[in-house]
Amino acid sequence: MSNNQKILVNCQDGDNNVERATIAFILAVTASKSCETAVFVTSDASSLCVKGGCDGLVAEGYEPLSNLVEAFISNGGSVWLCPACAKAKKINEDDLLAGVEIAGAPKTMAFLASGAQLLA
Repeated sequence: MSNNQKILVNCQDGDNNVERATIAFILAVTASKSCETAVFVTSDASSLCVKGGCDGLVAEGYEPLSNLVEAFISNGGSVWLCPACAKAKKINEDDLLAGVEIAGAPKTMAFLASGAQLLA
């Protein structure tokens, strides 16, 4: 992967399917080591964006989800929480993990239009 490549990972699962959430962040961490990478968080994954939301979430045989999210953000990855999902789940800016922002379709679509590849 070249340094100017962009990757968008779509993450829809949280504590409802920890394995899928973990795999999304494994992809994101790996991509963020060499590419500009963002994770667009929707639906059940919204809870991962709040302080303590990943605590104790470990899929059998995988690294803890909190470690992966922390590594992704430390690598400079962006986590964008869907505004409609945040509203539905009653999540506000004060609830968010450091490094997470509420950003919706316009930002996500602009990232894709700028050449990002989507990994769902």
